[in-house]
Amino acid sequence: MGSVTLRAASAADAQAVATLHADSWRRHYRGAFADAFLDGDVVADRLAVWAGRLGSPKPDQVTIVADVDGEPVGFVHVVLDDDARWGSFIDNLHVTDALRRGGIGSALITRAAQTVAGHGTTGALYLWVLEQNTAAQAFYVGHGASPVERAYAGEPGGVPGRLNGSPAKLRMSWAHARDLRKR
Repeated sequence: MGSVTLRAASAADAQAVATLHADSWRRHYRGAFADAFLDGDVVADRLAVWAGRLGSPKPDQVTIVADVDGEPVGFVHVVLDDDARWGSFIDNLHVTDALRRGGIGSALITRAAQTVAGHGTTGALYLWVLEQNTAAQAFYVGHGASPVERAYAGEPGGVPGRLNGSPAKLRMSWAHARDLRKR
């Protein structure tokens, strides 16, 4: 693997980010998300989301892309000061499957925490992870997060029929972004 470069995402990254996002969902959300949704055109669904987010970025949202040899291989999306109690929200963190466990996710979550510490009002940080995704939970706990709440996942994109039953999710929280442990 070449060296990893982190940078702010731009509108030109929408296709790559959507593809990474869709691939991650297909690999890690199977069982929770309906097969018909995952096996359908998830890339187009995610492209609509990311083209909007990256084409018209909001001042309270930050998307960071990880490149290896000039190619996007991961990203993190943060909504600053999303919740009065829980702070800033890591809405997405995905790394291409071939490079998982290579430090890219750690670099991205560390950069997200630095962004929150520098620009968030409260400094607190949280995310939601599917209860079935135990590998992701271990990653977040390894970085100092604590599971603080259990709830049920909502339909992806708010569209009925995209879930199998009522999959649970866990809120993982850091009291302050500076509490995030680097690996």
